[in-house]
Amino acid sequence: MCADFLRGLPEPPPADPGLNLMRLAALTAGDGAGMDGETLGLMRHAVADGALLTAGDAALWAEFERGLLAAAPSRMLRVLRDCGALAVFLPEVDALFGVPQSADDPAEVDIGEHLLRVVDEAARCGAPAALRFAALVFNVGKSDSPREHLPAHYRHMERGRPRIEAICERNRLPAEYRDLALLALAECERVHRAAEMRAGSIAALLERVDAFEREERFERLLCLCECDFRAFPGRASRRYPKAPMLRLALRACREVDAAAVFSDQDDPEEAAAALQQARAMAVAAALRSERWAPPAADGL
Repeated sequence: MCADFLRGLPEPPPADPGLNLMRLAALTAGDGAGMDGETLGLMRHAVADGALLTAGDAALWAEFERGLLAAAPSRMLRVLRDCGALAVFLPEVDALFGVPQSADDPAEVDIGEHLLRVVDEAARCGAPAALRFAALVFNVGKSDSPREHLPAHYRHMERGRPRIEAICERNRLPAEYRDLALLALAECERVHRAAEMRAGSIAALLERVDAFEREERFERLLCLCECDFRAFPGRASRRYPKAPMLRLALRACREVDAAAVFSDQDDPEEAAAALQQARAMAVAAALRSERWAPPAADGL
């Protein structure tokens, strides 16, 4: 590897060629330095020679996460893709490049290019590592959607779940990473459609994502959805109205006295249904002004 590029590191470069390659790529995400052609060529040769197979995936992930937590993770991901390392290390992510997805203007975007913008949006928000990981992988089920359906991606959640689980297992990632990524896979598109939902469906969504007991995780889901929204062309400075709408709905649901509802019912199933109905009515009342407000041209 290029010695000049490694000068000034806060710690010695790793001796393993795979870890060294990943460190080089991660550095580009933080300091803004570009990758010179000579170094990139050496990295391509290292990948072809099996450099990434000499270190365990968990060790490689530690180096990769340096770049994921930096200011512009997309720069690292581009370098890894250019040298062929992304196809070896995260083939599920690499496969998304060149796959179309519906958008507004233009009508389609490349999912791979889109995810680069999503992770950079997450970095701009100062998001934690688990959220940045979720931003990176929650679309991996779309890489092999049937061509006749493109740019729609039917049943991508069923394909995405085992891929996310495989990434987490081979890199020995914390349970928090897996949990948030699977939550994003299952719920991000529903959050985007929240303005079209009935009050009962919104209350059910809040219950399904455990927003009442795990509000911090719910906020991370909203943050990821906002990053996804802003990553589409022309939306970088746009307001994402679904997040405040769902926060308002959650506050309304919290005002429902669950204990009182359950005390009025003898059967637990009937009590649960009564609580859901009470929360739906609270959501309907809280969002009434939102429903009849002039529609915003916000796309998703």
